[in-house]
Amino acid sequence: MLEHALSPALGALAARVCPWLVDGPAPGFDEPADGVVRAMTLVLRLEREGPPRTAVLEAAASAALALCLDERAAPDGPWYDAVAAWAGAGRIRKLSRRARTAHWRAVQDIEGVTVDELVRALVPGPVDEVPHEVRRLQIGGTDLPADDPGPPAAEHPVIWLSPEVEQTVGKAAAQVGHASMILATVLAAEGADPAAALRCSVCPASREAWDGWVRALDADPSGRAAWEEHGIAPVRDAGFTEVAPGTVTCLAQRRTTA
Repeated sequence: MLEHALSPALGALAARVCPWLVDGPAPGFDEPADGVVRAMTLVLRLEREGPPRTAVLEAAASAALALCLDERAAPDGPWYDAVAAWAGAGRIRKLSRRARTAHWRAVQDIEGVTVDELVRALVPGPVDEVPHEVRRLQIGGTDLPADDPGPPAAEHPVIWLSPEVEQTVGKAAAQVGHASMILATVLAAEGADPAAALRCSVCPASREAWDGWVRALDADPSGRAAWEEHGIAPVRDAGFTEVAPGTVTCLAQRRTTA
């Protein structure tokens, strides 16, 4: 039942992010057996005037999960093998690149999912075999000024950004993409619809709320108590860029709080 409910990408996450809901040990973080490093590329549309930072992050969260839930990523779909190989590697890597004008239009022809004309999530593949249209896009230095997102939408789940960690918009886009996938995984493992995580608000967390959530995570490293008491699931960074390994960069919450 669980395997039927989860896509290849979400199924690979389940034993790690909600071990209390699935059988078997959590997978490790070993490199893939074939030695190939794979990643999902998130192409952020950053025109010269710049879209609002929050809008880009919310689109990134949606795009990453939308690709995982797309029927083309299901068994017998054309993306299945690529998504399954990426998700089965232990670490689900994402790389953010920025594009504008003609470069943005060019990546629309590469297999993937675009959300709000702001972010396109590309079908995962080897990091050293990306198409020319993607290779020419810059990775580092991708940022936008902070904005005020206002209160989260009451009808949407929320991804809370850590008040302890400064992240560029490129880094944060990858992190919220992880968060939407993790939230969808736990929902599906409970028997709920993972598509409920397709539209998440993204907001900075208050220090008080964040400290309380982190205490719940520290008290029960499995994450069960934090989920059952607060409806939250953490993103712990692998430490490849910007932050130390194990840093909680954001928290996905299935419901808003007052």
